[in-house]
Amino acid sequence: MGGIEASDGAWFISHAGADRAWAEWVAWQLLDAGFQVELDYWDWGAGDNFVLKMNAALERGRFLALFSPAYFEPERFTTPEWTAVMAMREKIIPVRVADTVTPAILRPLITRDLFDRDEDAARQVLLQAVNGPSRPTTPPAFPGAGVLRQLGVSGPRLPGSLPRVWNLPPRNASFTGRDTLLVQLRQTLAAGSRVAVQALHGRGGVGKTQLATEYAYRFAGEYELAWWIPSENPVLIPHQLAQLATRIGAAPSGTTPAAAVDALLGELRTRSRWLLVFDNIEDPTDLSGYLPGGSGHVLITSRNPNCRAHAIPLNVDVFTRAESIALLHAYGAVLDDGDADHLAQSLDDLPLALAQTAAVLADGLSAADLTAELAKSTAAVLAQGHPPGYPGPLAAQIHLTTSRLQSDHPGAAALLSALALLAPEPFPVTTCAGHLPDYASTPLTDALVTPLHARPTLHALTRHSVARAQDGTLQLHRLTQTVLADQLTPDQHQQAARDAEALLTAAAPGDVNEPLAWPAWRVLLPHLLTVDPAHITTLAGRDVVRDACWYLMDRGQAGPARDRLQQLYDTWAPRLGPDHEGTLWTAHYLARAHHDTQDHERARALDEDAFQRRRRLLGEDHPETLAAASNLVVWLAAVGQLEEARALGEDTLARRRRELGEDHPDTLHTASNLAVDLAAVGRTEEARVLGEDTLARQRRVLDEDHPHTLATAGFLEELDEERENPGLGE
Repeated sequence: MGGIEASDGAWFISHAGADRAWAEWVAWQLLDAGFQVELDYWDWGAGDNFVLKMNAALERGRFLALFSPAYFEPERFTTPEWTAVMAMREKIIPVRVADTVTPAILRPLITRDLFDRDEDAARQVLLQAVNGPSRPTTPPAFPGAGVLRQLGVSGPRLPGSLPRVWNLPPRNASFTGRDTLLVQLRQTLAAGSRVAVQALHGRGGVGKTQLATEYAYRFAGEYELAWWIPSENPVLIPHQLAQLATRIGAAPSGTTPAAAVDALLGELRTRSRWLLVFDNIEDPTDLSGYLPGGSGHVLITSRNPNCRAHAIPLNVDVFTRAESIALLHAYGAVLDDGDADHLAQSLDDLPLALAQTAAVLADGLSAADLTAELAKSTAAVLAQGHPPGYPGPLAAQIHLTTSRLQSDHPGAAALLSALALLAPEPFPVTTCAGHLPDYASTPLTDALVTPLHARPTLHALTRHSVARAQDGTLQLHRLTQTVLADQLTPDQHQQAARDAEALLTAAAPGDVNEPLAWPAWRVLLPHLLTVDPAHITTLAGRDVVRDACWYLMDRGQAGPARDRLQQLYDTWAPRLGPDHEGTLWTAHYLARAHHDTQDHERARALDEDAFQRRRRLLGEDHPETLAAASNLVVWLAAVGQLEEARALGEDTLARRRRELGEDHPDTLHTASNLAVDLAAVGRTEEARVLGEDTLARQRRVLDEDHPHTLATAGFLEELDEERENPGLGE
């Protein structure tokens, strides 16, 4: 077959909808090499007759067919193409974009493979296919001065290659179906509309997150940046966007989340070919401040259908019956199509229920036994009065799975019940191994003796498709989690709550002011903000839950922290009493939250009450009394009682130096605050001397980058600026 010149006519690219990414990449490469191309997505409009347009394209040029499993599926839109093409077989040039068996009628055609190659090799094979053997075998160097590149346009990467900036969850290897939705989603995002924001909405368990993940992987070659943002808790969105800002250099490390988000949005508005996925946002209005605009793409998943003000909605419904049967087989269920059809019907074609049930079947349970168990368990579950909206078959399957786990793997069942009371985000299970407190249940303790011992437990849960494990973390599907929590008996719920607290305390990252601990705090934060305060009954548990709020305040989110701390205080204070350390420390944290939200008088009142109670109960020199005094100094200054703040600060520093030593971190923190108070009352030189001595000690004891060290250094810089510019501080 001889070579075809670019002037011989356009290449019509025939492909299945699922292979659109390949079609766009191939079209780009041919254009870049100087060929004319006709691609339906690019060149045909709404209402055009598909077959007539395709026949006209064939009369003008050649036919490049992208062979794949999807291409040869029955009843696909490529069927009319083949009807028109069979009479012009000499015009067909096939290339394979995935491993597939070619139908017998087409096997005489020589095919070339584009998949499983790097981009340079795939481009070379493509050009060899369209040029024929008489053409040169070596294409121009990539990325050379092709026709389109000379125009300054960047083309798509090889389909399947991942963007450099990427944090998406693992791809579901058993994903099946949804081709129509994927094509519709791609068409909407790539249509060039003013704001390319697409929302996938539907009831829990229909596979919105799975569809978003598959889209990102299927069209990964179209993007240079793809970032996944779990959005069930809007408080956490700025932190995750701030990580992206740091990753791409839009904001330096340590920038507050608010400033980092502003920098990121500005950067994205100047870029193209990026994808942001906001997964499981409850209220789309919570995203109003986080949508960059510009020419990138935003994908939202939500149960809330009221998102038209922010995005183009796309409803995700349950599977078709054919998709349900395909999914059961994809997950390894051994059953004939009749049993599969009956089982899919009983499961309401809900993807999550189908995937979980297939895992049970893969363990050896027969379809007849499973159907009988579902019928029996469904009645029992529904008799317990579940709220409307739960798919009964899914709840019954979860009930069956937990019963099997309690029998076969009690440790996995205990872990599952505990995680049901936390957030539907990855939990660092292996971090807890070997560190569980004494009150954890025996099955949970035995299952998490060491990280190595924890692996069978994680495997037991992932095998039953009730959780996803990655890098030592375990994540429950939110619908599964809700049903699990609802199915617990009162006694089971009580033990699950104690185990949940045990997991949180075992995973506690340490000092919330220590930068090295911050990545671990980010992972644990969703769970600490979700857990019911009534489930927290120990000193260690209260400490780590409170510290999560301190972490938020240090990152400029005092409002959400204040609301959470008020909830903690209202729950714990009546149980513990006003003089209990748990109540007093929670009051202190709440005082800081009020201070950070400009309610300084409320902050002063809370800490003054705590100081007086500790001084009465513990004495003036007790470490807890001195801690309360040091805190009160800050709030006194904030409400303008500067002399009172200075006097109490000097007394507290003297006592801490005597009780703890001059180099203790708490002593140094009090000294740094006192330096600020001395400057505030005009004793600038004393403030400078104390500040310089404190900074030298902090650098030696804490290190250069500790937040307290940086705060003292910043104060001294301000003093230097005021000395050089006396009117600056007025």
